[in-house]
Amino acid sequence: MNPADSEAAAGEKARRKDKKQKRKKSKDAMKDDCGAMTAGEGAPHEKKQQKQRKVGGKGEEKKMLKPTVSIAVAGSIIDNAQSLELATLLAGQIARAATVFRIDEVVVFDSTPALENGSAGDGEESGARFLVRILEYLETPQYLRRRLFPMHKNLKYVGLLPPLDAPHHVRKHEWSEFREGYISPGAVGVTLEGDRSKGTLVDVGLSKNVLVEQILEPGKRVTVAMGTNRDLTTACVRKVVPPSIPREEMGSYWGYKVRYASNLSGVLKNSPYKGKHANDVFTSYLNTCPNQGSRTIRTEEALLISLQYFQDPIRRVEQQM
Repeated sequence: MNPADSEAAAGEKARRKDKKQKRKKSKDAMKDDCGAMTAGEGAPHEKKQQKQRKVGGKGEEKKMLKPTVSIAVAGSIIDNAQSLELATLLAGQIARAATVFRIDEVVVFDSTPALENGSAGDGEESGARFLVRILEYLETPQYLRRRLFPMHKNLKYVGLLPPLDAPHHVRKHEWSEFREGYISPGAVGVTLEGDRSKGTLVDVGLSKNVLVEQILEPGKRVTVAMGTNRDLTTACVRKVVPPSIPREEMGSYWGYKVRYASNLSGVLKNSPYKGKHANDVFTSYLNTCPNQGSRTIRTEEALLISLQYFQDPIRRVEQQM
C-alpha cells in the first residue's frame, strides 16, 4: 500500500471512530434524561427566557414573573339551584369558562358565615364546598379521577358535564412533553436499573407507569417531565417538576387551582400568588354588559361576558412582562 492510500485509510478510520463516539454520546445523553426538558437541563424555552431576562451592562438576570389571573365566585350560586343535577351543570359552566379563558385560580368564597365549616348541619355540603369539589374534579385529568376522588353522592351527575379538554388532559394515545401523574401506594422506593438508588413509579395515564428519580409521598398528584423519548421502561428515568413549568417553558395552559375562602376578605388575604394584586377592584364598578335586554344577568353569564371583556387588558399586561 502506497503512502497516499495509507493516509486515506487512516483518515477514514478516524472519521468512523469519531462518528461512533458521537452516536454513543448522544445515546448516553438520551438514556440519562430521556429527553426530558426541565429548567435545570437547559431546555430551549428556558434558554430563550434567560436571554430575555438579562438586563444591564453586567449581564445580570432579573426573574420575570408571569402574570396570573384569578376569579372569585360566590358559593351561594349553588344554593339557588333547584336540584343536584342543575347545581352540577352550573358548576360545570364555571369550570368551562375558567378553562376557555385560561384562568390560573378560581377562588370560591362562602357568603354564608354560619356554614364556614362546610356543612349545612344535616350532613350536606355548603354551596361553596360543593362548587370546590366539582371544580377540582373537572380540572383533574380523566385517568386520575378515580384515584384522587372517592365516590361521593355530589359527584352523581358529573358524567353529564362536557369535558374541559384542557392541554394537560392528555389522551392515552397522545404524547406530551409533560403529563400529570399519581403516586400509588407501594410505588415508592423502586430500585433504579443498574443503580442502588431508589425512585418512584408514577401513573401518567399510559400503558405503563413511568419511573422518576425522586422519592415521593404516595397518594399525591404530580407533574412529570416526559421529554421526547417514548421509552416507558424503567431504564428511562424522568423527573417531577413544579406544575408551573409547562406554562413557563412551553406557554401551555396547565389548568386552574381551586381555593376555598371562608369569606370575601379571604379572597385577597390568603392568595398564594406573590406580587401586586388588584386590591382596588372592589372600589370600582364595571358594567361589562351595558344596555342589557334582561333585568338580571346570571353569574355564569356574567363570568363569560366579563372574561371576554378583560381579554385585551390581560393580553397587554402579558406582553409587557
